[in-house]
Formats: sequence, structure tokens, C-alpha cells
Amino acid sequence: MSLKTEIFSNVNAIPKSYWDSLKCCTNIYYSPEFLEAFEKANKDIYFNYVFITRNGEPITFANTQLVTISVKTITKNIKMNAWLKRTINRFFCDHQIRILFCGNIFLSGEYGTFLKEGEDKIEAFNALSKGIEDLSKTIKKLTGLFVKDFKNDSLYITKNLNNFSYTPMQVEPNMIIRLKPEWENFEDYTSALKSKYRVKANKADSKSEILISKELDATAIEVYKPQLQELYQNTIDNADFNAQILNLNTYTFLKESFTNQFTVIGYFLNDELVGFLSAMKNGNNLDAHFIGIDYTKNKDLAIYPRILNDYVRLGLKTKSKYINLGRTASEIKSTLGAVPEDLTCYFKHRKSLSNKIIKPLVKNVSIKTFKQHNPFK
Repeated sequence: MSLKTEIFSNVNAIPKSYWDSLKCCTNIYYSPEFLEAFEKANKDIYFNYVFITRNGEPITFANTQLVTISVKTITKNIKMNAWLKRTINRFFCDHQIRILFCGNIFLSGEYGTFLKEGEDKIEAFNALSKGIEDLSKTIKKLTGLFVKDFKNDSLYITKNLNNFSYTPMQVEPNMIIRLKPEWENFEDYTSALKSKYRVKANKADSKSEILISKELDATAIEVYKPQLQELYQNTIDNADFNAQILNLNTYTFLKESFTNQFTVIGYFLNDELVGFLSAMKNGNNLDAHFIGIDYTKNKDLAIYPRILNDYVRLGLKTKSKYINLGRTASEIKSTLGAVPEDLTCYFKHRKSLSNKIIKPLVKNVSIKTFKQHNPFK
């Protein structure tokens, strides 16, 4: 039976029968409502959805985004010697480049490809890889392809990307907290911590006590959107790496579609918004999404440590089994009990000669190290 590649540039053009056949929408991140929120709000990104069908029935799909970024944005958070970093930057002439991402660039995790239950995973993934290759050939001035965020359990499948000339690279891990069933509230959680970590958590709450936290509905997100976007931009400016800036109109659409699952909490000081967190309840997981902070007040008010504490509270409130705190700031997240979940990405340059040159450079990339704390008794 021959396989066919179908590519859609608009999520609403995808037949409903495809979603029904794949049975992927129990995972929010694969649902058309979730994908549409990002598509509608981020007009400077070109979205495509690649489906592989057999006799008209889909067996796998991938969501992709075409973005324009600078090489320096990519290399500045990668641990490598200065000469190597300068070489890569010069190789790309410090210019803006066009990258086709397979996987949601605004999420940290394995949410870019879906393989239908019961299918031969390696066969399906190979067909999907060819479909992504077919898509890339239609894009003018494409520099490279980046297939992102696979857990170790998936590497026996994704290693077949080597046949398409990709090079694997490790990226910063997701930091995951496993919540124990006996923890019914935040006090139960802190009681399980060793003394110095319990003191640290309580101190964050004490320093931030003056802040008023409010859960924002879709209307409130619209009202505070300029301040939310500014606070989010602060975290982008403070971060080592970010491939693309999210338009927070996305949050309005997500809140309208996922009223109970999607949470945005604002932190106010005398009616001034000084921080926010966002999170999605997806099955048994609570996933931290973007945050925003007024860094001029962060030290005195412990806004970021308070946000981390409140992610734990929200995980307990929603009866989640795991909290995914995402990448970056791995050490401080480990003080709350988060442990790393390794992730592997794959990259290739569009031109075969350039790909051969850059392959050893990609192989020599190493992620930043951090001290892993063990805070529980």
C-alpha cells in the first residue's frame, strides 16, 4: 500500500476526519484548537502541517513553523569555545537565516510529531521525515531544518533521521517535578523538603507576600495584554536563547478554547502588574509555559521564586502527577525537586556541502551544566 504526503498551510483546511482517525486530540498540544491559537496570533510565522496517509487514512502528522532568526541567537547560549563560536557566526556571515522547525517552537517537549497507535513507528516516522523533506524543497532561501525535542525513549525511532543527513544534538533538559499522591497541599509538599530548601521556599512566599495574585480570564488577558507582553519581553531579553517571540494574543485564544485547562496568573503590586505565569493542564501533566517579570522588583519581592512555588501549588490543585517547569534556570528548579529529562534535537543545513562542513561543529555542541540539588528528605 503506497503512502501519500499531504501538506496543509492552514489548520482549518485539515479534514476533521483526519483528527478523528489519528485519535491524537486527547493530547491538547495536537488538537486543532491549540494549533489554531498560535497560527491566528503569530502572523509573522509560516505554519504547515504534514500528514502521511495510507488509502486516505492518516497514520502520522507533524506541525512545522518557518521562522527567521540570527545565528548569534542560536549560538550565544551554546557551550563551545570562543573560536568555534566565531567560526560558526562567520560561516553564516552573521546574517538572518530561515529555519524550518518541526515541533512547536513555543513549547519545550516532544510535541512536534504524532504517530498513530498500532502503526509501525519506524516506517511511519521515515515517511514523515520524507514528507518534511518534500515540504522543505518548496521553501525558497531555506537555510536549514531543525527537528526538535525527543525523549530518550524515542531515539530508536528518530535515529533514522541520520539517513536524511541530520545531526543529533542535545539541548537543555526539561525540568520535571513528580508530585506524590500524599501531597494534598503546599504544606504537605514543603514538609517533605529538607530544612534548608523548606526555608528557601517559605522565604520566597514571605518576601512576595505583599503581591496580590489574580487568575486572569480571557477578558482580563485582553485588558492587561500590553503589560503582559512587556513583562514577557523582559524575560526574553534576560534569557540566553529564544527562537521566536510569542504574540500574547495567543493567550486570549487559548483561554477562550481551554478555559479550565489554561491558566494565567498575574502578580500585582498596588494595582501594577509586575509578573505573571502561564500553564497548561495536559492529561496528568501541568506544563509551565511563558512567564513575565519586572526585574527591577524581582530581587526585593522574590517574584520568580514565588512563581515557581505557585507552579507547585497549581500542580497540586489540578491533581497533576508531574509538573514540567521547562528549560532554563535548571539549578534553581532542581531546588524544588525538579529532575532533568534529556531531550535531543536534529539539525541539518539545506545545502549538502555546507551540511558536511557544519556537521562536526554541531556534534561538538554541549549544553550548559548545572548543579543538581536533591531537596527531599
